[in-house]
Amino acid sequence: MGVLRIMSSPRIHLLAVLAFGVAVLFIENQIQKLDESRAKLERKIARYEVAEVEQRHSDDAGQELSPLADKDDMVIIYNRVPKTASTSFTNIAYDLCGKNRFHVLHINTTKNNPVMSLQDQVRFVRNVTSWREMKPGFYHGHVAYLDFSKYGVTGKPMYINVVRDPIERLVSYYYFLRFGDDYRPGLRRRKQGDKKTFDECVSSGGSDCAPEKLWLQIPFFCGHHSECWNAGSRWALEQAKYNLVNEYLLVGVTEELEDFIMILEAALPRFFKGATELYRTGKKSHLRKTTEKKPPSKETIAKLQQSNIWKMENEFYEFALEQFQFVRAHAVREKDGELYVLAQSFFYEKIYPKVN
Repeated sequence: MGVLRIMSSPRIHLLAVLAFGVAVLFIENQIQKLDESRAKLERKIARYEVAEVEQRHSDDAGQELSPLADKDDMVIIYNRVPKTASTSFTNIAYDLCGKNRFHVLHINTTKNNPVMSLQDQVRFVRNVTSWREMKPGFYHGHVAYLDFSKYGVTGKPMYINVVRDPIERLVSYYYFLRFGDDYRPGLRRRKQGDKKTFDECVSSGGSDCAPEKLWLQIPFFCGHHSECWNAGSRWALEQAKYNLVNEYLLVGVTEELEDFIMILEAALPRFFKGATELYRTGKKSHLRKTTEKKPPSKETIAKLQQSNIWKMENEFYEFALEQFQFVRAHAVREKDGELYVLAQSFFYEKIYPKVN
């Protein structure tokens, strides 16, 4: 009997330890469930309080609200860089404007000059800010960035844009000037008849493929300062970076255009509701493709990459890409090979004074 007691004691002790562990886990699980229930209840109470406050403000306003609500006073400017898939994206805005009830306006400058005269700058700023019949409005055109705060107006538009690998953009533009695209195939282009390839142009030192032709995305973001258009200017590069971060709501990249559209739809559904599906299935999403485009050789790429202008333009492109990927990482998640926009991850609480 003594031997049986000695042998059974460790078993009882082990069972007691296991029972205690199970009990602890059960209690921790119940506590976690209670915490989750409490958090859900707090969110429901917060939403109810917010709804009560909004309703009270709405009742107080009564019939004094202007016919044009704040959200319908919005203006977006897409100062599109040539050959960055800008037509593909703009076509989506044209397809959505009727359904989503906003206006689309093309800024057509003489000879596609991206720099406006001072008097045109004032006219344009006045038009955009005071033309109520065209609000909400989506303006697009090959125009350098304009800082609206310089012109003494209240309210600034939201800027968006898309950038592209600088060599890829130049190659596309080179062949576009010679062969056009499938958007308007019958239109005669400025360099039509010139059969020289991009590789041959670089090899012979042609002007249409010179490193100076790479200098475009930086000045478009830099703006209307004279130094912006000084090819190779470090000041222009830094100003373009500053504007991208501080003055643009979102800057995407051509290589990830669908993600750019998805984030815009999530952030600005007033304009872009339905844009992602339209891009994926619509007939116009990839309509404009440059004809007869031949990829450059490794030797051609290496030669262009020796220039300081390429190094600066590429630095700006990499900067824009890193910023876009940062925004995307906090806006979407991937599941089963598909990207999904994240739901709202904040709420309001502790709202005072309390609603009676």
